[in-house]
Amino acid sequence: MPTAEQIREAVAHYLKTVASGTPDEIASCYAPDATVEDPVGSSPVQGRGAISRFYATAVGNTQRSTELLTLCVAGNTAAFHFLVRTELPDMTVEVDPIDVMTFDEAVQITSMRAVWGEQDLHATPQADTQRKDGPHDVPQ
Repeated sequence: MPTAEQIREAVAHYLKTVASGTPDEIASCYAPDATVEDPVGSSPVQGRGAISRFYATAVGNTQRSTELLTLCVAGNTAAFHFLVRTELPDMTVEVDPIDVMTFDEAVQITSMRAVWGEQDLHATPQADTQRKDGPHDVPQ
């Protein structure tokens, strides 16, 4: 069984990869036959190929960042609360799920269940810095 420190490092690597990696790089954090249920209650996906396709849809080619808020490890399981911030052209979207992951001897994720719902999604419109119809002088 992996140590608690190895699992903490794997979670940190996963969050870094979610923030800056490609869908294939994120999927490489998982064991070949791993499962993802994100969010809990949705149909689970299984296998690296399906997991990569899931992340291609979930994160696409967006600018994003992650922040670990809380992490607990027991046995081969990690439960952690974190924030994902995604920058879109017209808004910033934040979600703060709690993920529960299990790990194998190679410290690869064997299962991931993400606990979150629509109430945990927060979208903030980007402020317009210039008028779309060009600069304007204010009459005196």
